[in-house]
Amino acid sequence: MEDIATSAGRFIRDHMPEQHRAFFAMLPFVVIAGGDEKGRPWVTLLAGEDGFIESPDSRTLTVAARLDARDPLASALGCAADIGLLGIELATRRRNRANGVIRPAGDAFVIDVRQSFGNCPQYIREREWRRVAPSPGADAVVSDRLDAAQRARILAADTFFIGSGFGSNSDHVTGGESPSRGYDASHRGGEPGFVRVDAEGTLHIPDYAGNNFFNTIGNLLRDPRVGLLFVDFATGGMLQITGRARIDWAPAGSHDPNAKRMIEVAVERVVDRPAALALRWHREDEPPRRLRVIDKVAESERITSFLLADAESAALDPFEAGQHLAIELEVPQRPGRVGRSYSLSGTPFAETYRLSVKREQDGTASRFLHDRVAVGDHIEARRPSGDFVLPRRRCPLVLVSAGVGITPVLSMLHAVVAENAGRPVWFVHGTRDGGTHAFRAEVEALVAGSDGVVRRTFYSAPRASDTAGVDYDTKGRITAGDLLALEAGPEACYLLCGPAGFLADLSAGLEAGGVSPGRIDFETFGPRG
Repeated sequence: MEDIATSAGRFIRDHMPEQHRAFFAMLPFVVIAGGDEKGRPWVTLLAGEDGFIESPDSRTLTVAARLDARDPLASALGCAADIGLLGIELATRRRNRANGVIRPAGDAFVIDVRQSFGNCPQYIREREWRRVAPSPGADAVVSDRLDAAQRARILAADTFFIGSGFGSNSDHVTGGESPSRGYDASHRGGEPGFVRVDAEGTLHIPDYAGNNFFNTIGNLLRDPRVGLLFVDFATGGMLQITGRARIDWAPAGSHDPNAKRMIEVAVERVVDRPAALALRWHREDEPPRRLRVIDKVAESERITSFLLADAESAALDPFEAGQHLAIELEVPQRPGRVGRSYSLSGTPFAETYRLSVKREQDGTASRFLHDRVAVGDHIEARRPSGDFVLPRRRCPLVLVSAGVGITPVLSMLHAVVAENAGRPVWFVHGTRDGGTHAFRAEVEALVAGSDGVVRRTFYSAPRASDTAGVDYDTKGRITAGDLLALEAGPEACYLLCGPAGFLADLSAGLEAGGVSPGRIDFETFGPRG
C-alpha cells in the first residue's frame, strides 16, 4: 500500500491541466466531500445552470451555486473549508478529482485547488441527464439509523459516492494545520445489490482489485469517519450518511466472494432529502450490444487479444483511436454482471473491435477472459467512448507507453500510419523483456510501411536471449530525458499511457524540460480486476 501511495502522490499535480479545467466547466454538477462543524464527513452534489463552473486560472474554480440550508454541509461551506471534489460525466465514464479549500464569494463559491488528478475510465453506469424546474422539495428527514425504505434504495443502487479524510476543523488536527489534511470524493459502482445492509444497519461495501490510488482506504486508516451519498437518479433525491468505517482485509463468507477487502460502515447520522436536485438522470434506452469472439490471440506471456464482431453480423459503431470499450461479463459465482473498460487496441478502420487484456493474478474479469472465454462465445458491450484520442491539431506526435498501456497508443499508431500524411511520429514503448513484449511484429510492420515513424523500445530487465539492437534499443526504463532527447520540437504533442508513477515521472520531467502542460495528455491504468 505504501508503494501505491507513493506512486499516486507523484501523479498528483498542484494545478489543473487545461483539459481538467475545460471538463469541470462543462459539467451540470460536481460531487463535494467535506466535514461539518463537528468534523463529520458528508458528501453532496452541487448543481447549477449551464456554465455555473468556471476556471479563471489553473489553480481556481468559481462555482455559481449555493447549497440548500437543509444540506448537512451548508453551514460548513459558509466559511473557508477543506473539500474533496469529483467531476464525473456518467454518460461517458470520464472523471477528474481535485481537493482544496472552498470559500464563499457573494452568491457563489471559489475553490482554491491544491491537488488535481485524473482517473482512468472504470465501470460507471451510463446515464443521460436533463434539468427540471426547481422544486422546494420536502423537508429533510434526519435520523440516526436507516429505515426499511432507505435500505431498499441502497440495495437497488448501482452507484454511490464516498467521502473520506479530515479538515482543519477536525479533532484530528491540533496545534495548527496538518499538511496532510484534506478530503477525497470518490465514486463506487457495481450491479444493484453490490452494497448490502445487514440486520444491525451496517453497510457492507466491497472493494476490488484495481483501486490503484488507494485514497479512500488510506484515509480511513487514519480516520475511520466516512460520508456516503446515494442519489435517486429518477427523482433527484439524496440520501446522505455519515458514520464510521472498519476495513475487513480478508472478508470470508461475504455477499461478494470476489471482494479483496470489505468496508463496513456503522451509520451514525442519516439525512434523507427527497427531490433535492433539479436534475434527473435516466439509463440509456438501448441495451448493450452482443458481440461474438471471432479470434483469440496470445500477444505476450500475459496479454491476450480478443477480436470481436457483432453477433448478428451488423456493422459496429465507429471509434476514435485511443478510446475504450465498456464490456459486461457473466462470471460464475459473481452476483450480477462484471463490468470493465478496456482500450481498443486495433485500427479504427477495421470492421471488428480488438481488446487486448493483461491477465491479473487477482483479476476477476481478466482471469475469466483469459481462462474461460473462447472463440464463438459472446460478450456484451456499450458504445466506444473516451477522450484520450489523437489531438485535433496537426502536431508531431510522441506516443509513449509502458506494459499493457501500449493498447490505446497502438491504435493511434494504426490511425496515423493509415493517414499517411508524413507527420513525424515517435513510438516509444517500455516493457520488462522479450517475453512481455506484446505486438512487436505488428509495430515493426507499421513502422516499416510508414513515412516518418521512429520506434524506440526499452527493456527494463532483458533476458539473456534478448539482443540489444535487435529485440530492444535501450536497457532500462523510459525517462523524461529519453523523450526530450528525441528533439521532437516545441510543437510536439505527447500522449502517454501506463501506470500512475510512470506518468507522474514523465509528465513532471517533460514540464521541467520546457514542454507545455497543454501538450501532454495521458491515461493511467492499474490492475483492472
